[in-house]
Amino acid sequence: MNQLFELHPQLAKDSVWLADWPLCQLRLIKDKNYPWFLLVPRRSGARDIIDLSAEDQLMLWQESSRLSLLLRDEYHPDKLNVAALGNMVPQLHLHHIARFSADLAWPAPVWGKHAPMPYQDAELVTLCQRWAVLAQQGN
Repeated sequence: MNQLFELHPQLAKDSVWLADWPLCQLRLIKDKNYPWFLLVPRRSGARDIIDLSAEDQLMLWQESSRLSLLLRDEYHPDKLNVAALGNMVPQLHLHHIARFSADLAWPAPVWGKHAPMPYQDAELVTLCQRWAVLAQQGN
């Protein structure tokens, strides 16, 4: 895992960069059906959480907690879904999705339920600017 970090092409296609935290890239999934974010540890070759060092595992959970608190404060969801699946994209990444009892897929998982609804350019710019500020909180 000493190689240079490179984001998986599918993650690059499906999301937009928001910030670099000490371990992870914080990214937004381009689907306005749900407030959906990713943490991608910048460690080459990591496929599963156990591929990270003990220190990086702790940092991942700290950053996940930080993102979860930001999502709760920003969106006030009924439930936060956090998952590391990687069945389609092998690079380690942690999904953080703010869920609401009125969202399109509730109470089922979001995957494969509805086609992604893209953000309008202006919406995406505004959201990225807002999250650039939020991502700096606690630094």
